[in-house]
Amino acid sequence: MDAARRRDLIRAHKEKKVRAGAFAIRCAASQEAWVSPSANLDAQRNGLWFSLRLGGHPNSALQAAWRTHGEAAFSFEILEVLDDEDMTPLGRTDALKALASAWRARLNARPAFG
Repeated sequence: MDAARRRDLIRAHKEKKVRAGAFAIRCAASQEAWVSPSANLDAQRNGLWFSLRLGGHPNSALQAAWRTHGEAAFSFEILEVLDDEDMTPLGRTDALKALASAWRARLNARPAFG
């Protein structure tokens, strides 16, 4: 790969818009759901599955369900993407918390972290 192509790829990666919003982890076997906000929805699933596979996820109930039912019983779902173009960082954080809280109430879910 030549230097110009490499620079173009790096610039495109840096300019890529990161989607923020609320996501759910669902266990089909137990019908449980966990909902939390994420500043980067596109990378969230990989991080979650990595910590669950290693047995080090901070939510002990979620980790226990993963051990009991196995990876095949779980799914990751993006519930809602936040339109945050005109928000301040603090406003974005508050909006993400409110979004996740509303989805938790709607789905009768628990937080994925904590």
